[in-house]
Amino acid sequence: MKKVLYCFVALVLLVIAGVGTLINYLAPETESERMVDQSTVRQLDSGEVIGFTSNDVSTWLGIPYAASPVGELRWKAPRPAKRWQNQKQALHFGEPCMQRSSGHEVIGNEDCLFINIWSPSGADGKSPQGLPVMFWIHGGGNSTGQAGISLYDGSYISQKHNLVIVSINYRVGPFGWFYHSALQAEGVSPEDASGNFGTLDIIQALKWVNRNIAQFGGNPNNVTVYGESAGGFNTLSMMASPLAKGLFHRAISQSGGLDIHSVERAENYKDAAEPGHIFSSKEVVNLALIQRGLAADREAAKRHQDGMNADELEKFMRSLNAKEIIDLYSSTEGSMLGSPALFGDGYVLPAGRNGAEMFTDADNYNAVPIILGSNRDETKTMMAFSDDSVDRTFGYPTGFNNLPRYNRKSYYSSALWKIFGVDDLANTMTAAQGYNVYAYRFDVDDLRDLGFLDFRDLFGAAHALEIPFVFGNFSKFLRVLLPDSMQSEFDKVSDQMMSYWAEFAYSGSPGKGRASELADWKPWSKEHPSALRLMVFDTESDAGTRMVSDQLSIEDLQQRLLADTTFKSEAVYCAVYNRLFTGADYFAPENLKAAQYDCSQYPPNEGWVLID
Repeated sequence: MKKVLYCFVALVLLVIAGVGTLINYLAPETESERMVDQSTVRQLDSGEVIGFTSNDVSTWLGIPYAASPVGELRWKAPRPAKRWQNQKQALHFGEPCMQRSSGHEVIGNEDCLFINIWSPSGADGKSPQGLPVMFWIHGGGNSTGQAGISLYDGSYISQKHNLVIVSINYRVGPFGWFYHSALQAEGVSPEDASGNFGTLDIIQALKWVNRNIAQFGGNPNNVTVYGESAGGFNTLSMMASPLAKGLFHRAISQSGGLDIHSVERAENYKDAAEPGHIFSSKEVVNLALIQRGLAADREAAKRHQDGMNADELEKFMRSLNAKEIIDLYSSTEGSMLGSPALFGDGYVLPAGRNGAEMFTDADNYNAVPIILGSNRDETKTMMAFSDDSVDRTFGYPTGFNNLPRYNRKSYYSSALWKIFGVDDLANTMTAAQGYNVYAYRFDVDDLRDLGFLDFRDLFGAAHALEIPFVFGNFSKFLRVLLPDSMQSEFDKVSDQMMSYWAEFAYSGSPGKGRASELADWKPWSKEHPSALRLMVFDTESDAGTRMVSDQLSIEDLQQRLLADTTFKSEAVYCAVYNRLFTGADYFAPENLKAAQYDCSQYPPNEGWVLID
């Protein structure tokens, strides 16, 4: 099962790599001149801030929640923000963390740990209880992304449902997750030694919220952590980390899952007895030694690295500037660096458990009410820009040479995402913590038809397309993907999602939404096959938003593939089979009885570039 999970995560990372291409036009908007509003002055534990007000929402952007993680603080757990003396104007987003853009340039700054807040005007902390807080974690494969884009503007849902919305930057890529024994000198704290610096950034931001959010009208005892893609993974990591206990009270994972790398995979050479990742810390140091001219090739770099003591290695690694470090990952796809993230160090994150097995005992994780969801066509986000079924001109999709093959690949890979990101987790958590687990699938696919290319075929209900519905921010999506003629229906689905999300933040159950007028969203059920357990979000032009009984297991998916007679060749069929299933059990004769082809002799397939 763990091998299947690794295949799933590899697939997820490939899909996420396409997100930057799909929404690269969602860069931070040019900010208009903003005027400070004296009613937004707030006294924090690190100093005084002032924000601005627009459309009955007060906003504060770019507040430091931790000390700048530069110099000696690179590759260390975040420290508390330093106090400032004068009033700080919080009118603009802070810089993104260091990363590669979709155009392959290195952007951002190591000084990037900022928090943003939207709160209904007049919510000033004087209320004895305060408003629910929703704490957004952006996606981007844990190697790219930022909070400061228009898509994540929290003002609309804040005003509409009387919520305090928070978003954060956190360190990504090798600045966020980097585990090397040379950084673990005697006396180093368990947090500094963990390598999970991005995870610790999120925990530090939650601690900041706990101390300060009442000043913005928020209730520190009612915090919902939510995020999409890598943000969904990181949301689940908050449930897994003992250090986040008590800092949040509900969770929403949109297109998430959980994959915890071992420290051996994070550090070891790729040809070690227990192999490391191709971009493990030791392999990256090898690349740096070659880049600096201290070794001619990988074998020479290994010898050189093994001959250095811990002090020499640490000094060498810290001598690299941020751009040099990111450039070491230049062979990866798109803006994703492909570096491992989330390490089972045994302190920040548990060791020896992964995926759903992390949540088998509610006493061993932060069990809170949770919503788990996926999009019906998750993997089309990546496939649109990489699959050989799609014709491309100058890198952009222009049509299909085999649409049935394209849809078939998307079905199987997206179903795998739902299994590991929703159904398996929902079944396990329901058994562990009871009936406060909820699940959804996003099916909205009413996209623009360009004539030569129908976006409904190309993307469908693809990865990340639910985000504008959750925030109510459609402006830039409308110009490219969503037809104007469907806007009223999109608005209705968006209103439904925001209402359910808000009610969940208030009560821990999405129920019938904030106004108690929507379909009753029932908890996940693992006992009864016909029970209504999954909320489907869709437009009325299709089947509408409704509860269904759908659930899927890896065994179900295997049986569907075994019975699939649409493949034209054994090679393609077995490439798909081996991509979805690894391990001897899946190739046992009794498990292959219904297969039209014998795949037991084919090597595992590493990708989805198939010829049919």
